[in-house]
Amino acid sequence: MRFLSFKFGSLISAGLVAAVLSAANAGSPAEYLGGTLSSLAPKTSGRLDTRDPQSFLFQTRQTLLRIPYARINQIEYGQRVDRRVFEAIVISPLFLLAKKRAHFLTLGYENDDGQQQAMVFRVEKDAIRPVLVSLEARTGVRVVYQDPEARKGGKG
Repeated sequence: MRFLSFKFGSLISAGLVAAVLSAANAGSPAEYLGGTLSSLAPKTSGRLDTRDPQSFLFQTRQTLLRIPYARINQIEYGQRVDRRVFEAIVISPLFLLAKKRAHFLTLGYENDDGQQQAMVFRVEKDAIRPVLVSLEARTGVRVVYQDPEARKGGKG
């Protein structure tokens, strides 16, 4: 009986730890590549979060960027496809057949002073669709796809 209560207590503790860790890692991993913001350096890693009902969030270790959805006026999605040349040289020529895709999200918005601003993010493959769907729903702005391949990748 003692063993069962210990096991049950361990399960509850593990569940609480998992809940705290998942809350701490809320959002999708992304990298700010550049744009008009002077407060963020290019190639800053952080997390995109579209779960807030009022604002788009980008959190880094030092900064929390909050943009009200009502101010976002442009959403653009694109991909860059690269052949895996390095892997083909080092590992196997078969890697030339594989493609590596990078997924880019560009957001345009109006700041508090009425000036147009822009941000470009690299977003992980598994996160791009939910981010695009959430942004469209919360902003009412349609995603602009850079090419047919991006449209296919963004809509799945």
